[in-house]
Amino acid sequence: MVKATDRNYLADEQYRDAANLNARIALHQRFGTGEVPWHRWVFEQMDLPPQARVLELGCGPGQLWIQNRDRLPGGWAVTLSDLSGGMVEQARRNLADSAPLFSCVQCGAQALPFADSRFDAVIANHMLYHVPDRPRTYAEVRRVLAPGGRLYAATNGRDSMAELKALERALGIAGAADFTASPDFFDLERGEAELAAWFPHVELRRQEEELRVAEAEPLIAYVRSMGDGAAFTAEQLNRLRAQVEAEIRDKGAFRIGKVTGLFIAG
Repeated sequence: MVKATDRNYLADEQYRDAANLNARIALHQRFGTGEVPWHRWVFEQMDLPPQARVLELGCGPGQLWIQNRDRLPGGWAVTLSDLSGGMVEQARRNLADSAPLFSCVQCGAQALPFADSRFDAVIANHMLYHVPDRPRTYAEVRRVLAPGGRLYAATNGRDSMAELKALERALGIAGAADFTASPDFFDLERGEAELAAWFPHVELRRQEEELRVAEAEPLIAYVRSMGDGAAFTAEQLNRLRAQVEAEIRDKGAFRIGKVTGLFIAG
């Protein structure tokens, strides 16, 4: 099993707490050029009534809700779930001041401990590529969705972050390029057909922007967050740092194309 779908590795190492994910989020937040930040954009795509029951799969530290705290309808009831107990606890702490709207549950997406037809929306924000048995998860999502409910599933395009992946390959680094190397990785190119087997209506909304990275260290932290202690050597990271710094000096920024999107299925 590749690490991207290894439940033990994901829960006990990669996502045992929010540190790795926060390093990746920080790079996008600091150096993204989109008019609307990612989490704000995702929230804007959700068409839900003032009274709604929402489930997020793979909630992480709760960034979707932290970034949209000012927009939350008082009538929503949001259940946050994650395979990692550390992530669930971090989300609970981060959203403590909005506690009446939220409940937190540690569980995997392949076996949801919820009643049939309970939710008006299920959100899977950049997490379906971590699920080893996606058909089982789609069956569970359909089961817990109320009639007329929708799945909102975000992921990346195949060529997203291509400049960084190319540099990693050139240096022999097992980072973003290695992470997305699985032949059945859930991406924008594969997702529509896959979801259409389970949902009669599937729509893709794309968001493209560029990261203009003006400092090397946040990018190094991003790359390190993708691996483990054996993923790369100090020499490899130093060479990566040197090349990124050289491009920043020469061009003002290390530019990385970003292709992301959101499937709306129901």
